[in-house]
Amino acid sequence: MRRTRTQVGIIGAGPAGLVLGHLLAREGIDAVILEAKGREYCEQRQRAGVLEHDVARLLRDVGLGKRLDAIGLTHDGIYLQFAGERHHLDFRALCGRTVTVYAQTDIVKDVVADRIGRGLSLEFEVADLALHDVASVQPRITYRSADGEARELVCDAIAGCDGFHGPSRSQIPGATQKVWERAYPYAWLGILADVTPSTDELIYAHHPEGFALHSMRSPTVSRLYIQVAEEESLERWPDARVWDALDLRFALPGWKLERGPIREKGITAMRSFVSAPMRHGRLFLAGDAAHIVPPTGAKGLNLAIADVVLLAQALTAWLQGGDDSLADRYADACLARVWACTYFSSWMTSMLHTPPGQEAFGAELQLAQLRQVTSSTAAATALAESYTGAALPRMA
Repeated sequence: MRRTRTQVGIIGAGPAGLVLGHLLAREGIDAVILEAKGREYCEQRQRAGVLEHDVARLLRDVGLGKRLDAIGLTHDGIYLQFAGERHHLDFRALCGRTVTVYAQTDIVKDVVADRIGRGLSLEFEVADLALHDVASVQPRITYRSADGEARELVCDAIAGCDGFHGPSRSQIPGATQKVWERAYPYAWLGILADVTPSTDELIYAHHPEGFALHSMRSPTVSRLYIQVAEEESLERWPDARVWDALDLRFALPGWKLERGPIREKGITAMRSFVSAPMRHGRLFLAGDAAHIVPPTGAKGLNLAIADVVLLAQALTAWLQGGDDSLADRYADACLARVWACTYFSSWMTSMLHTPPGQEAFGAELQLAQLRQVTSSTAAATALAESYTGAALPRMA
């Protein structure tokens, strides 16, 4: 078995792991990123696409803004549609902040190209990955490289950025781990279509038949979602039925939904999940390895970036200056933001979706809530502030 050493072993080449590696490299800290999937898979998997105000600014500040500035779409607000009317919430006017539509796939492409271009360590298609001695002063990762070689990576610290199904979270002792979880009784059927978006900004539509969202990935590619049953099957949703459902839920006099070829279709479960602690010994969790939010509030990717901003600060202070106080506060600092975003995502989800078998009373409450958000400056500002995101955290 070939044995190598690094300061930080990062498991997972999604946005959390890649951005963490990028931030650490800027501070002169050596890191190795290990990913089970291939590069092509990582650069093509469709996930989030809305960046908070400060997340977009961070990417620019750390040298990852070239393509973001070229193809990212800055949005001043969103539309809320209900009861046959569409209302615009102007975030720039309400709180002075914006969001940027820029696909997670593009962030991954940007950081991968930058990392490989600078000769920094990034290994795809690793197998049999396991963590060892994470509570010791010398944690280790064993794995098999893409060419089949057995390897051992000795680290000062390990960052588990490997998502909900990765091996990192299982290293948290059961006696100390606490999990909070909520499953929602519906799912999202999402499509990626080669058609010019029918809107200039995202439309969140409440409808008796179920929620719908019109988003986009570029001036020529649209990303749209409809609420479906929790255990729905894609086989029951041919393209024509999807477009018909979208037409119905977005219907508005004088407005037309453009149709086009659907290149990708999938169903996403809706759930909230939080696991604590986010640190055990020299293992630190970040992103979906520790928390998942329903996508309604556009928080998943942004939370992952906030985690690694904190983690990069903590590891830099510890590994370069011997100050472990920020590392000790990492988990609590992250979880405060996680719970704030979990609340907002749950609130948006409950306000906009139609639960199975919803009674008339509940439907009227939802409409009253939507009317308040679109008629009260205070309520609209609260939504705008949460949607565009709090300032990225610092642990001075």
